[in-house]
Amino acid sequence: MSDGGGRKFGPLGTTLVIIPTYNEAENIKPVVGRVREAVPAAHVLVADDNSPDGTGKLADELAADDEQVHVLHRTGKEGLGAAYLAGFAWGMEHGYGVLVEMDADGSHQPEELPRLLTALKGADLVLGSRWVPGGRIVNWPKSRQLISRGGSTYSRLLLDVPIRDVTGGYRAFRRETLEGLGLDEVASQGYCFQVDLARRAVREGYHVVEVPITFVERERGDSKMSKDIVVEALWRVTTWGVGARVDKVLGRKPGER
Repeated sequence: MSDGGGRKFGPLGTTLVIIPTYNEAENIKPVVGRVREAVPAAHVLVADDNSPDGTGKLADELAADDEQVHVLHRTGKEGLGAAYLAGFAWGMEHGYGVLVEMDADGSHQPEELPRLLTALKGADLVLGSRWVPGGRIVNWPKSRQLISRGGSTYSRLLLDVPIRDVTGGYRAFRRETLEGLGLDEVASQGYCFQVDLARRAVREGYHVVEVPITFVERERGDSKMSKDIVVEALWRVTTWGVGARVDKVLGRKPGER
């Protein structure tokens, strides 16, 4: 498929859906089941940060019953970014052609994954977006919607990236895209990790497409959002934005020092 500018994209290869978990015992079985039903050919990797509530053990039970479900046991809670980086490394080592980010709490509906994968046939990276026409949020108060939309807008304008939902975490990457993002240099951990990968994709000239999704607030378990995550995102985005403007004034390539 072409991106409209004449560029041809190769076949996608096998899909790996990476689901980071920490204390998601109530959610992991239903979510994995929905993924397997929505995209039967896809494989699932549960990246568990040694959850005290036994999520890892439940994931092992799923893997024992289904050869397309895998578990990556990590030593402790190190943040969303570290879990995804470990999942990406595992997936690329095992030869997957598409790597998908998906939350464990059901907010990213597996039933929408086929649309992301269809769009990826003509893109390097597809983002499930809450803030494009057709996207929506269910069961969030207006205050949280304003914070989320504001964070995306701040990041988009400061970093000069043409993405409406920069902070969203429902994403499908081609393997080659991840290989070109310099993942060994990524240090961001919380939801700022999503902003970091998005800005890197734009900086490297990859074709990024947003498709609308319906984001559904979790019904079970506790949110992992915290003040520290918000502070990290604000600090890093501001630092990246100021740095990019300094680079431009000094005639340096992005990130060059």
